Amino acid sequence: MPLWTIYHSPEAFSGDDKARLAAEITDVYAPFMPRFFVGIVFKAVDEKNLFVGGLPAKRFVRFVLEHIAREFPDRKASQRFIDRINQVIAPYIGDRGLDWEIHIDETPFDLWSINGFYPPRQGTADEARWMAENRPSPRTHE
Repeated sequence: MPLWTIYHSPEAFSGDDKARLAAEITDVYAPFMPRFFVGIVFKAVDEKNLFVGGLPAKRFVRFVLEHIAREFPDRKASQRFIDRINQVIAPYIGDRGLDWEIHIDETPFDLWSINGFYPPRQGTADEARWMAENRPSPRTHE
């Protein structure tokens, strides 16, 4: 499950921007996991409460990604992913003159559940079912 927390100045995104960006981020993951695995939280932070380098950050966005469902096999894979994310966010961030930072934490796969169900392993029949139904259900295989 990727969980994105996006810390941003209040004027950075409109409601429509948030909806479109959330859909585009989800599309990046959709070929590889169920869409409902992707959670995105936008947190507007007043400039009096957001500092970078000890100074108020008026035009700054911080993307904190928590990856649980998948791990990057190597540095090149993580760089490809970050490059792809930078492409997706560019129209909302860089093209608007905002500064940004991305960081990703990886949590071991075995340390999560959804609706009380342990998620299926990648490439299994259970995962294919979860993707097709777009909801969790009991696993039928380990």
